Amino acid sequence: MSYPLEGLRVLDMSRVLAGPFAGRMFADLGADVVKLEPPDGDTTRLWGADIGGNPGYYHQQNAGKRNVSIDLTKPRAAELVKALAAKSDIVIENFRPGVAGRLGVGYAALSEANPRLVMLSISGFGQEGPEAQRAAFAPVIHAEAGLIDRQARNTKSGQLVDLAFSASDTQAALHGMVAVLSALWMRERTGLGQHIDMAMFDATLATDDFLHYALENSWSTRVLASEVWEAPGGPILISADFRLIWQQFSRAFGIADPSPAGASVAAKSDHRHAAVQRYILSLPDRTTLTAQLDRLNIAWGDVRRSEGIREQPTARHRGAIIEIDDRAGGTRPIVQSPYRFSAAESGLRRPAPWQGEHNEEVLAEWLGLDAAARAEWAPVLVAGKV
Repeated sequence: MSYPLEGLRVLDMSRVLAGPFAGRMFADLGADVVKLEPPDGDTTRLWGADIGGNPGYYHQQNAGKRNVSIDLTKPRAAELVKALAAKSDIVIENFRPGVAGRLGVGYAALSEANPRLVMLSISGFGQEGPEAQRAAFAPVIHAEAGLIDRQARNTKSGQLVDLAFSASDTQAALHGMVAVLSALWMRERTGLGQHIDMAMFDATLATDDFLHYALENSWSTRVLASEVWEAPGGPILISADFRLIWQQFSRAFGIADPSPAGASVAAKSDHRHAAVQRYILSLPDRTTLTAQLDRLNIAWGDVRRSEGIREQPTARHRGAIIEIDDRAGGTRPIVQSPYRFSAAESGLRRPAPWQGEHNEEVLAEWLGLDAAARAEWAPVLVAGKV
């Protein structure tokens, strides 16, 4: 079997997460992805366990790629990028809007060299508009898109805190991939590439399944948040509206309504919650509890720590976490590609590259340059670790 995107070339000029995550997924699907890294390195080289010269955050988002390090501030650097883009199908960038153009590597310049090029530009608030120049990392979008406020309203504490992962970055990356693949399919009909303006803000709103409650002022009709309960064997999440849980539990297990006559709706909810909690804790073990939930067809989940995710049964069965060469004589864990095809392969084929590791290799393969011609580009390249 072959990889679905074999033969596609991706020049990944992006940094941190939104762009690099898209590049990582393209690599997992078989594309030849070359990361273009600046001399001072991707910011993610500061985060995570440094093993074999690659810190964990950088490694997770850039595994499977090759690396060319170019100093875009040097004379002729843009010329080299144009040459690489001329041999690319896809370019990914997430500079602040306007920066790529000022560096001479924006869509206008690169598409002139390659009219079939599909370029994905990811930014916080879009390439144009009143907030285009704002610095925008995922937490900023979480705040502006209403996610932080809603999370607080959905918890008893009401505390305003950021989400525990960079949802807006990864959503923009995945929506960006959909747009790129759509543009490639369109290119088959028109022969032309195009520029994709993907705003993290737009991607977050488009992926928000609760937004309609706010837009239509119908918050009171929402499905109630799933709750975590104390239980034998540790906390358990029961994924159902509490009104259904109470109805099912009271009927199946004979739990009497402890609410006093005339109690308010809020007071009734509190009393019924307490009754369900007492019942759960009265059970002899977790197996009894989960068997009862399964019998009632109520979904549940063990509340796990991420450190133990490799022992989760489905993660273990599907090989969601694999060991890959750590470039220091051992291995290190990394998340595997989520894609499972019936007649194609996907998945990691190499660890993350060192900075500038493939300068010579890529210039030889993509541009067909011999040693003498490659040497002419030495002033704009950052020598890599080999």
